[in-house]
Amino acid sequence: MIEKYSIRTDLALEQKERFESDHVEVQGVILTEDYDEETEVKVTTVKIETENGAKTMGKPVGTYITMEAPNMAVPDEDYHAEISKKLKEFLAGFVVSDKEEFSVLVVGLGNRKVTPDALGPYVADNLNITRHIVKEYGKYAMGEEAVHLVSAIVPGVMGQTGMETVEIIKGVVKETKPDMIIAIDALAARNSKRLNRTIQIADTGINPGSGVGNHRNAITKETVGVPVIAIGVPTVVDAATIVNDTMENLLLALESSETLKGVGVVMQGYNAAEKYELVKELISPHLNGMFVTPKDIDETVKRISYTISEALNLLFAEGHAHIKE
Repeated sequence: MIEKYSIRTDLALEQKERFESDHVEVQGVILTEDYDEETEVKVTTVKIETENGAKTMGKPVGTYITMEAPNMAVPDEDYHAEISKKLKEFLAGFVVSDKEEFSVLVVGLGNRKVTPDALGPYVADNLNITRHIVKEYGKYAMGEEAVHLVSAIVPGVMGQTGMETVEIIKGVVKETKPDMIIAIDALAARNSKRLNRTIQIADTGINPGSGVGNHRNAITKETVGVPVIAIGVPTVVDAATIVNDTMENLLLALESSETLKGVGVVMQGYNAAEKYELVKELISPHLNGMFVTPKDIDETVKRISYTISEALNLLFAEGHAHIKE
């Protein structure tokens, strides 16, 4: 089933939308929506509950929370502070404990030298790292009864290290024994309107490089031995998607034109996935495999990375967490 809907996206929400647009009901997948009028933030939760649903969606069983904030691409500090608070609340749903010392390893995935892929490293740069302080001086050095031991690593990419990211993380986990991993990575979206305006949280782990079709070994509880929460922001969109959207708009324009109405008739029999595959064939080989990012990506990624790191700092500062089973 998933082959028919091979639209490039890392967002579970967009995968579910693709089925719904073609009136295909996916068994074992539940979608709920909530909208905050004050902040204009739409929150969509996709729960994949069965293996059949997971196979159909092409994503592991688990919970995927998507925050869509249209103003997130705008340099408004107060607004970003609100987003940080909301993100922290959702993360708290995955991380809640009574342990006096709860250890979290934050993994900033991506390539610092490629701006659309630098989200993870930038987030790690802005974190309040506390593990070394607590290890050296004890939990009371933080002025709290219960504390988070926060450590971070930016493992780079395989082209820089010669190692799979999961191999590096497994080595760090073996030595530092964290209770949980929080991995941050840049994603790819199907809809260009979601670029830099969407945050996805998943309790299923992550596949580094999946956003640009460069699938590396997964970082999950099964591969590294501890629960993995993934935070992702779409920063790129497939070139074929842009051409496909333009083509859809053209067809709508043709339909509304009396003189050109017949031109679009030949395309009416194609479903969305078939149109997308046709576009990929038409633009191949020159644009096929090309990914596009907004021109202000440098400042945007820095701003959003700070928003995410602030959410994590707020969460860790509370000092009360256990792993949600």
